[in-house]
Amino acid sequence: MTRVAAIDCGTNSIRLLVADCDPATGELVDLDRRMTIVRLGQGVDRTGRLAPEALERTFAACREYAEVIKEHGAERLRFVATSASRDAKNRDEFVRGVKDILGVEPEVISGDQEAEFSFTGATRELSGHEHLPRPFLVVDIGGGSTEFVVGEEHVHAARSVDVGCVRMTERHLVSGGAVTDPPTEEQIAAMRADIEAALDLAEQTVPLREARTLVGLAGSVTTVSAIAQELPEYDSARIHHSRISREKVREITEWLLHSTHAERAAVPSMHPGRVDVIAAGSLVLLSIMDRIGAEEVVVSEHDILDGIAWSVA
Repeated sequence: MTRVAAIDCGTNSIRLLVADCDPATGELVDLDRRMTIVRLGQGVDRTGRLAPEALERTFAACREYAEVIKEHGAERLRFVATSASRDAKNRDEFVRGVKDILGVEPEVISGDQEAEFSFTGATRELSGHEHLPRPFLVVDIGGGSTEFVVGEEHVHAARSVDVGCVRMTERHLVSGGAVTDPPTEEQIAAMRADIEAALDLAEQTVPLREARTLVGLAGSVTTVSAIAQELPEYDSARIHHSRISREKVREITEWLLHSTHAERAAVPSMHPGRVDVIAAGSLVLLSIMDRIGAEEVVVSEHDILDGIAWSVA
């Protein structure tokens, strides 16, 4: 076993995994897995820069993670940064801050690299499930972007497009500096059109409709699963490998799009940092399912973070 640490810093959240990995057997044992909503991508779509307060929230989380990594004695650490830090003009400030705290330079990876990690993390343990037909379509709905990957044991095609729960919320559902509560039909229609255009772009590279099993990753998808199961609190064990029908996703999406902030915040499994962006993330998932005709989505708690850990091991 090799003890490794992996950090995935996205547009909405930063996550840490410390795990023991055995590449020979394919076994990965979690020692610590945690997530902090930092909203690093706050305003990036509009300003092109990482906001000072967003950087400080992220650095505070990094300081906490540095202590956890030290406590567990991880031998290696890899820090991967995704959509928000790819887009920002001042990303050098972000890189310097992370290196000062954690001692490693964050790798600002491409969308294609992000897709590869997501696919490995999500499907490595599904390879023995013969009842799940191939090829897989893995969709990782992040804050700033969504990754599409089609493959069986290995990736056949991948594409990252700039639709995510934070980006879509900030672009379409904000008026007067605040998220519309609830959104107007015009706002929803504009967001749908943007998502459909992104799916058109993804289909130029990735044969989405050839997939036989849809695997959904990241917080928007796992939160929809928690809502569908009416969980009294967020429960990773019950969410991991749950299956949600398209009609259930549609029902939840419609409710989220027409609910108020208070109604969404009252959902017991809802993370406070997702209350204002979950409707957009759910609509991205539903749009993908409608596009490819998927009758259900297999939800995975294992994603890019696990793929990063495997790459270190």
